[in-house]
Amino acid sequence: MGKFVWKETKSGFKFDLKAGNGEIIASSEIYSSESACKNGIESVRNNCVADVEDQTVDGFEALKHPKFEVYNDKAGEFRFRLKAKNGEIIAVSEGYKAKASCLNGIESVKKNAPDADVVKE
Repeated sequence: MGKFVWKETKSGFKFDLKAGNGEIIASSEIYSSESACKNGIESVRNNCVADVEDQTVDGFEALKHPKFEVYNDKAGEFRFRLKAKNGEIIAVSEGYKAKASCLNGIESVKKNAPDADVVKE
């Protein structure tokens, strides 16, 4: 089972969603307060059932928020970001060499986020 791990950084607070094997599935931005960070976790829980907008294909269909966006980064790797109903980015992935691996990451968020424990690092 996955877990949200939040921690204080030099510039604020952030969280990572980790799979049962400890691998980081998605990470947050830096929040200014602990409560804002915890609200971000709840936002991921509430929005992780979103559909996937694949921006790596020509003529992709733009979906309404909330949504997962799959895109290519500057290094040519595949990444996803989860956007909330208001269009704010609430979680991002690492870079993946293969699109299938990126899509598996999204499925892992959908599977793990709803019931993940929240722990402080």
